[in-house]
Amino acid sequence: MSVAEHTPDACRFVLVTGPSGAGRSSAIRALEDLGYEAIDNMPLRLIGDLLKNPIPDKPVAMGIDPRNRDFSVASVMDALGQIGSVPGLMAELLYLDCRTDVLLNRFSETRRRHPLAEADRVEAGVQRELELLSPLRACADILIDTSNLNVHQLRAEVEHWFSKGDHSQLSVSVQSFSYKRGLPRSVDMVFDCRFLKNPYWEPKLRNHTGQDAAVRDHIRSDRRASEFETKLLDMMLWLLPAYLAEGKSHLSVALGCTGGQHRSVAMAETLGAALAERGWQVSIRHRELDRQKREEV
Repeated sequence: MSVAEHTPDACRFVLVTGPSGAGRSSAIRALEDLGYEAIDNMPLRLIGDLLKNPIPDKPVAMGIDPRNRDFSVASVMDALGQIGSVPGLMAELLYLDCRTDVLLNRFSETRRRHPLAEADRVEAGVQRELELLSPLRACADILIDTSNLNVHQLRAEVEHWFSKGDHSQLSVSVQSFSYKRGLPRSVDMVFDCRFLKNPYWEPKLRNHTGQDAAVRDHIRSDRRASEFETKLLDMMLWLLPAYLAEGKSHLSVALGCTGGQHRSVAMAETLGAALAERGWQVSIRHRELDRQKREEV
């Protein structure tokens, strides 16, 4: 296990991005209403100059638009690195996601021109933008899928993740990942599942995931799996009330395996479900499975 070194009193500096039509502007307005200093569409090359000023006395939300001429995945990651290197600041990437068909419908209803589309080829513009943003989606600290959300529901979701002050509940994010693609950013705890029996070596299970019962059963045939599940859950149930009492509003837990498809997915599903059954507010995300779905679109 490794624990990310986050200063409890660090000021949040959130970069907000996502495809056009997914609700980025609405999310930034919601953050502004929560007391965040909102900066929209500032060129990324100016981040360095911004950070030369004293640390802000309130959290910051900065909208990142792919239409900016200096926009690139590398420039966004560099900006996150610059922010995170400043003592007292905690860099986070919020990604507003949305299904392709919903994005197309939204542009059709509003009759807006897609910023990356030539002439009236909205679909081509949407696909180009999704491909451009795909690496950022994969490494987002918080991902909100707005496909089935109206503006009020999106605001509630943003408030859920970013509201300040007293909290009656702690939001727990549980995610799986592949060590081949590196550790997720800004997680609080990381657990390695690579010691468990690997379904990849079973031809019938290789193309399935840890969300499938047969894969979970195969993993649980390893006598260590049940004990690992029990000890991990016991530790989380011991820690969560302490974090809540300390005033923490969000805790991110990541479970990794070699490919991010079988063992880590199964353990993330099991842990997330167990915590939810005990009344904790939990979201479950599978980084590599999400990436594969995006590539298949």
